[in-house]
Amino acid sequence: MYPEADVPVLQVSMPTLDPVRLPELGRRLVPLRDEGVLIIGGGFTTHNLREMSRRAHGEAPSWSVEFDDWVNESVADHDVDALLDFGRKAPAAAIAHPRSDHFAPLFVALGAGLDGHERSLSTVDGFWQGLAKRSFQFG
Repeated sequence: MYPEADVPVLQVSMPTLDPVRLPELGRRLVPLRDEGVLIIGGGFTTHNLREMSRRAHGEAPSWSVEFDDWVNESVADHDVDALLDFGRKAPAAAIAHPRSDHFAPLFVALGAGLDGHERSLSTVDGFWQGLAKRSFQFG
């Protein structure tokens, strides 16, 4: 089906949760990316376990949908400034991410792909128990 390939993987601890500083970490990873290292920033687009729907199916809560839509549009519009200021600019940001630890990896991946950001795309979407599970590919 797929040719076998070795993909180097290195797990990096987040030195900060500051969205303004994290893209610089991603930029520092660009030489590794250029050598074939896959850079993944993991975490759901929304992450609030206290508000998570206990239903496996059904409609996602409006706060999750609104935040997910805003992030998707901001990435599609290449609005990095808005993304970095998500806490003040995104609808329902405080509900979608009471703590930013599950959203912060996006900024590292974004920084690593800024030179190809115009080719960014949403690769996974949808909701799981009310949480948005959208993923992006940069560059």
